[in-house]
Amino acid sequence: MLSRVIFPTPNPLFITIMSMTSLSFSVIGLFEGLGKNFKYSKFSNFNVEKSTSKQNNTVCGRDGMLVVYIPAFLSAVAFSWLFPNVGLRFLLVKSALTIHFFKRILEVLFVHKYSGGMAVDTVIIITLGYFTTTSITIYALSLTQGFPEPPVDLKYPGVVLFLVGIVGNFYHHHLLSSLRTKNDNGYKVPKGGLFGLVTCPHYFFEILIFLGISFISQTLYTFASTISTICYLMGRSYATRRWYLTKFDDFPKDVKAIIPYVF
Repeated sequence: MLSRVIFPTPNPLFITIMSMTSLSFSVIGLFEGLGKNFKYSKFSNFNVEKSTSKQNNTVCGRDGMLVVYIPAFLSAVAFSWLFPNVGLRFLLVKSALTIHFFKRILEVLFVHKYSGGMAVDTVIIITLGYFTTTSITIYALSLTQGFPEPPVDLKYPGVVLFLVGIVGNFYHHHLLSSLRTKNDNGYKVPKGGLFGLVTCPHYFFEILIFLGISFISQTLYTFASTISTICYLMGRSYATRRWYLTKFDDFPKDVKAIIPYVF
């Protein structure tokens, strides 16, 4: 079954090791759901005892997120320059990753509002994760050049998923940002869009983004990294829902974490 939707692995040892390594990070989603969160966003001050030493090991949220996204964006741009003409599928994957991280950078600069900082170690871990995943996603696909296409072609459904994810993710990020006025650093219960159904619709659409990229590339590594991403976002959305329930007495109990009516 997998052989019908995934390219054959040209370098079995390297790709298999990196795919299994990426898949193993799915456990981070479990830790997120249990409350062992990366210290950024609302969780940077949740159940964490502040001290002078801890505050000195943080950077402001905007700077931290720029550091997180810029290396991955530059990686996608660099691969576009190194491999300029290697087929439609490769062009679509490079373009999708470039667009995704360029959008992230623009949101950091012009859309998101920040109420706290990010721990330096969290910045380093997430930066390496995005950079490594982006680089290996493109590299793994480059290794398939000259190999027969999978019998089931998913690249066009992947483009649709990616575009829906990009638009939906941006829209819900905009709704989150509009909750705060210029001098307001507090949290409110989000309204509009899919926020009436799930706590984290922006994560739901982010899953669509990465599913779209994995459908376009159809490599073992990309599917493995996407599964890991889904597990992480599900764990984080579950933790976010629990956070809202503890902070807001009027938070609707029937609102799910990330998948409408399901989870």
